[in-house]
Amino acid sequence: MSRCQPPDPSAPTHLDRRELLACGALALAGVAACAPRDGGSPPEPTTAVAASELDEMGLAEMAAAMEEGRLTARSITEHYLQRIADLDRRGPTLRTVIEVNPDALAIADQLDDERRRGQSRGPLHGIPILLKDNVATHDGTTTTAGSLALEGSIPPADSFVAHKLRQAGAVLLGKANLSEWANFRSTRSSSGWSGRGGQCKNPYALDRNPCGSSSGSGAAVAANLVAAAIGTETNGSIVCPSSANGIVGVKPTVGLVSRSRIIPISHSQDTAGPMARTVRDAALVLGALTGVDPEDPATAASAGHTHDDYVQFLDEGGLKGARIGVSRNHFGFDPNVDQLMEEALDALRKGGAEVIDPVELATWNEIGRPSFQVLLYEFKAGIESYLASLGPGAPARTLADLIAWNETHRDASMPYFGQELFLQAQEKGGLDSPEYLEALETAQRLARSEGIDKVMDEHRLDAVVAPTGSPAWVTDLVNGDHFIGSSSTPAAVAGYPNVTVPAGFVFGLPVGISFFGRAWSEPTLLKLAYAYEQATLHRQPPKFLPTLDLG
Repeated sequence: MSRCQPPDPSAPTHLDRRELLACGALALAGVAACAPRDGGSPPEPTTAVAASELDEMGLAEMAAAMEEGRLTARSITEHYLQRIADLDRRGPTLRTVIEVNPDALAIADQLDDERRRGQSRGPLHGIPILLKDNVATHDGTTTTAGSLALEGSIPPADSFVAHKLRQAGAVLLGKANLSEWANFRSTRSSSGWSGRGGQCKNPYALDRNPCGSSSGSGAAVAANLVAAAIGTETNGSIVCPSSANGIVGVKPTVGLVSRSRIIPISHSQDTAGPMARTVRDAALVLGALTGVDPEDPATAASAGHTHDDYVQFLDEGGLKGARIGVSRNHFGFDPNVDQLMEEALDALRKGGAEVIDPVELATWNEIGRPSFQVLLYEFKAGIESYLASLGPGAPARTLADLIAWNETHRDASMPYFGQELFLQAQEKGGLDSPEYLEALETAQRLARSEGIDKVMDEHRLDAVVAPTGSPAWVTDLVNGDHFIGSSSTPAAVAGYPNVTVPAGFVFGLPVGISFFGRAWSEPTLLKLAYAYEQATLHRQPPKFLPTLDLG
């Protein structure tokens, strides 16, 4: 869930830097579903990708087409399975999907039968959705966080997120590739690489990185391989891949969406959230995910703050009268991005917003050090709790077991980078440690009462905006990621919501703008993000270019 962590904890401003059963269903298309593990020699990429009526189709349009009989859950699911076969394994070899659900077509048939009998479960009835491969399902797919160490692991029960999506009538299409262990293994990792899935690619330029850790979720949605996807975030892992892949990402308030049976990093920062091509689609999916879960104590605080329908808050005129602060702390890493942001601010003003520029998140560069310590402590405790939940057949029981497995299987599991963060976390004590308790208090105070809450109170803001991140960098398995800027940390450490929306392109690469604010302010953020989206309409589908032509 953590997009990235600093190679040096003393540099807190860089905190943002960071197959098996699948073969069954894709055999329908005559290809193997299991991605090569070695980064390999893929076929020559092509831009000749066939168009389809489902490309860029919104979820409400799909639902209407199913109601009218023009489409069925089965026809939509078959289309996406074929497109995954064509684009993920052949053609551009995007490697966004680790495995597909062998029961997907049977589930679609059941949902079609329910619809014929007049039994619709709601707006997601029959809609295929991918889950990041750290979101547990008790079905024909495994849950591994992309790691070969957990290969074959089927949790004893669904995650609350998977359970809610099934209740809503979604077709759980499969598991999306990710940065292995949600990018909390190495200080030199390449976002989008996992031992099980290989290196995920950015569909706008295939030699560019999709960002992470929800890399496959972002790239698959962008490439129209699925209607929508679920990502997870600890710090940037929803918003960065959404920005880099030209889609919308919603990082909810911690506790709005349950984390039970999601492979964790940090119980104080982790959350799952929707990734989709439009704000409306993301809002539809978010409404299906909320609810109090006894297995996740953090969700108790969401009582009275949740909504089954977030589409009700969307308003094309939603910018009128809004007070929006500009966090200039997060500008300046790229002049091209700065120019896009100036254009975005103009659009906000034209929409009727009062733009307060600048506002200062004075503590933002102090948050990294204590937050990093919190993640190390919480990861060790959380991963061992998750492994224990797998029961006696678990492939590992402790973090030390995982470290040992990686060392024993180094050639397969660590061909490009190591496990420095695992080793640092292993050295930490329990959650009663004074160092941990002090770091947690400090990080949350700096991000909340002295950070986002303070600046919003002082300027009477509805939201703060900033560039989500940089254009995608060239993937570099030798040296690791090349992050140059991001704004995810304040909302991530505070546990507050963050919505990113496409804001334009730099040399053909997407860049997003982030709207973040107080706890439980998803309705307001979605309203503002939707109004901005409708005023600008920056979303464009990718062209699957082998590389950028900058000549």
